Amino acid sequence: MDIQYFFLLITLICLTIALWKKRFVLLLVPVVVIVVYIVVEIILVPAPLIETVKFIFSLQ
Repeated sequence: MDIQYFFLLITLICLTIALWKKRFVLLLVPVVVIVVYIVVEIILVPAPLIETVKFIFSLQ
């Protein structure tokens, strides 16, 4: 299963539950999952962490 489908599935589940139970804080779950995924991918880069972060923010 591709990661896009995983994020889409998480989003659809959270959206459905948020609308059904009227708990709109559940809409933050997909955002948190994507942020955690990005942080993990940055950490997995074989270069030192500080240099990787500097490189990412220096891209134009």
